[in-house]
Amino acid sequence: MILEMKVPSPGESITEVEIASWLVEDGDYVEKDQAIAEVDSDKATLELPAEESGFITFKAEEGDAVAVGAVVCLIDTSASKPSGNESTAKTEAKVEKPEETKQVETKATYATGTASPAARKILVEKGIDAAQISGTGKDGRITKEDAVKAVPSMGEALDDKNRKSTTKKLSMLRRKVAQRLVSVKNETAMLTTFNEVDMQPIFNLRKKYKEDFKAKHEVGLGFMSFFTLAVVRALKLFPGVNSMIDGDFKISYDFADISIAVSGPKGLMVPVIRNANTLTFKGVEKEVKRLAIRARDGQITVDEMTGGTFTITNGGVFGSMLSTPIINPPQSAILGMHNIVERPVAIDGKVVIRPIMFVAVSYDHRIIDGKESVGFLVAVKEALENPTEFLMNNNEKDALEL
Repeated sequence: MILEMKVPSPGESITEVEIASWLVEDGDYVEKDQAIAEVDSDKATLELPAEESGFITFKAEEGDAVAVGAVVCLIDTSASKPSGNESTAKTEAKVEKPEETKQVETKATYATGTASPAARKILVEKGIDAAQISGTGKDGRITKEDAVKAVPSMGEALDDKNRKSTTKKLSMLRRKVAQRLVSVKNETAMLTTFNEVDMQPIFNLRKKYKEDFKAKHEVGLGFMSFFTLAVVRALKLFPGVNSMIDGDFKISYDFADISIAVSGPKGLMVPVIRNANTLTFKGVEKEVKRLAIRARDGQITVDEMTGGTFTITNGGVFGSMLSTPIINPPQSAILGMHNIVERPVAIDGKVVIRPIMFVAVSYDHRIIDGKESVGFLVAVKEALENPTEFLMNNNEKDALEL
């Protein structure tokens, strides 16, 4: 029996995916539920498991965009699993007649390093030898795009062996991120306001309680719990920041689903901490750890990355001193954290050294006024510089559940 494997729907509104990579070879024997491919949607990368055991035949290549419901491979379930010491159906299936082999080899020889007519014309105009170009088309054929991107040699003194370049198609996820970022710049009235935070009080609390916190809850007491809870408090004070625009309407939320930007193997991802307004320090830290591990391991799902009402991004982990974070649509605001640097500041008329972090809030001015955005960021600063009072109700141990 030949089973047709079709692309399942990875989520609502997703109509197309891209074959990121095949995890098996064409003709391999695969086991039921074995991961056979990774597929990219515009929101996440998912594994495609084999629906039955049998020999697999590809119907799509890596990099192909295929519609949800389209057939991507066939599985022959009638053949039994081959033993290690006998010839497999895979080997037999790949045996070709001499005439077929000759035709295939001739076609490959013609295509490799051969320019299409349009590409050849461009290369002649640029004075570039086709032999110097690495084609990205099928079987190594030089495409028009390859020719357009080709750069003429700047002289014989250059050593071509040390001047290599590679061309790789962006993943569907990265292409979608690029489209969303451009749309934000073009379709929103984005502004950014800045402030600075004295992190010494948080440093003191973490130094005092981090060992007990980790021993009790099996998770570290990091900065994200302080920032998340400070944001939750500020959103309650300035609910307009916790809103979105939908045509002529403004949608406001009485809950806080906080998206956190994390770096994964496929690029930037923004999993969501659901109902952050109901969580404690322990709850936030455990959820941040869980989501970060899933993003790192490529296991994050579409549902875990949709529905946030506000985003926190931390460029400081990469050394960023200051930035203007881009809004995560359809949200209307985002908080940017940055690195912590010891700086001289004036306190009570004296110059002292304190660990300072610059923070930034980018917001859509169509729906959020300057008064709200500035007030929101000041409220975040206020809570971070006085966490015992504003985030712990003046009871540090109870707040940390120690």
